[in-house]
Amino acid sequence: MNNKKVTVAGGGVLGSQIAFQSAFSGFDTTIWLRSEGSIGRSQPKIDRLYKIYLSEIETLRQNLGKPGIQVPGGFGVKAEDLTSEKLNELQEKVESAYKNLKLSLSLEDSAKGCDYYIESMAEIPDEKHEFYRKLDKVLDDNTIVMTNSSTFLPSTFKEDISKPERYLALHFANNIWRSNIGEVMGHSETSQAAYDEVVEFAKAINMVPIKVLKEQPGYLLNSMLVPFLNSAQYLLANGIGDHENIDRAWKLGTGSPLGPFQILDIVGLTTAYNIVSSNPESKNPDSNAGKIAAMLKKYIDEGKTGINAGEGFYKYR
Repeated sequence: MNNKKVTVAGGGVLGSQIAFQSAFSGFDTTIWLRSEGSIGRSQPKIDRLYKIYLSEIETLRQNLGKPGIQVPGGFGVKAEDLTSEKLNELQEKVESAYKNLKLSLSLEDSAKGCDYYIESMAEIPDEKHEFYRKLDKVLDDNTIVMTNSSTFLPSTFKEDISKPERYLALHFANNIWRSNIGEVMGHSETSQAAYDEVVEFAKAINMVPIKVLKEQPGYLLNSMLVPFLNSAQYLLANGIGDHENIDRAWKLGTGSPLGPFQILDIVGLTTAYNIVSSNPESKNPDSNAGKIAAMLKKYIDEGKTGINAGEGFYKYR
């Protein structure tokens, strides 16, 4: 196991993926959670990832030697180098990740000796500010702190940290074992040394570093993705099309493997709701943002929060 320590704050859809991928890549990894209830919600996500990684390996094993085999980028193995022995090694890494990934309710313990601390909490700014202020009191001097926030700039929270030069963003896409990018974005006080180290950390967990040259809400990926998803939600919330036909139009018209509502189920409807709710216009029920927020809340209230819940816009049971 790598002697470097990683802690991820938050065990949601992406937090659990970041932690599992870090553990899979050999890092001593902990997920910090705020309550026993959070553990109860996070453990099934970890169990699911364990099964997914093993399923991916089994699929590779069944297709070994066949042309056109596709290896998930997060596995860090090229298709031409894949062997039965290499698959066994990958399986051992999955088993080790699942066995050694730790869950902690102690913020102090989670920060002790930590090299990389990644915040992946809900997109609620007041809660993030409070978290960073508490974290700053227990951080080691050499820890690099990263945010995986999809919508907030790292500069939004830099005043909450006494070493802002060691704070920046590392943003992941969903299904990170396949969509293996890590968008690295600093702020005006981020040191070049910290930026470069995070680029290397992204490589170490088999991500492709995407360098964002200056602060931009949404980085590169979400600057393109969020308007696309908002357009689809506008069509549904205003009764212009149903989710299946909106997805069908996009997939058949562009050749994309996924439609916007399939993507939203992967992202998680709670995350989508938090993003649209940060728009002041969402308070007006007659605005497009208000209609989208109301639509998402109805699904969330029914427990249909996306693929991890077994149902969102689509059923996965």
